[in-house]
Amino acid sequence: MSIDPLHREASEAQAKRDRSVAALLSDLAGETVLLVRQELALLRAELHEKLSQAGQGVTALGAGALIAFSGWLALVAAAVLGLALVLPPWAAALIVGFIGLLLGAILAWIGKGRLDAKTLLPGRTLRSLREDEAWLKERLR
Repeated sequence: MSIDPLHREASEAQAKRDRSVAALLSDLAGETVLLVRQELALLRAELHEKLSQAGQGVTALGAGALIAFSGWLALVAAAVLGLALVLPPWAAALIVGFIGLLLGAILAWIGKGRLDAKTLLPGRTLRSLREDEAWLKERLR
């Protein structure tokens, strides 16, 4: 004897309506615990990914800064020596020093913007938590 799929769905829907409040709350508690565990696992994975990216970025930034600094020192010395051919050496060093400070300030400002806290936020986890909150509110109605 075959069971009609429509009849089975209707009987399952009727069984869900006939469940007690205690059974529904028990299901809700179980699902909530599972949801919290899943969210924590997502947060842990996403934070690991973000920290790994930040570590790689800091390492590359440090190595690049060290190499660029040595090249920068050579260029500064060359600029001072070249400008000293037309100006007194102290004036040449002063001009090159101010230009270096200006460029450094601009680069520091750009770097600060790239290391903003918003780029390190676990966005997928926060979005998922908002969706879970909406789902939970819907289930509690």
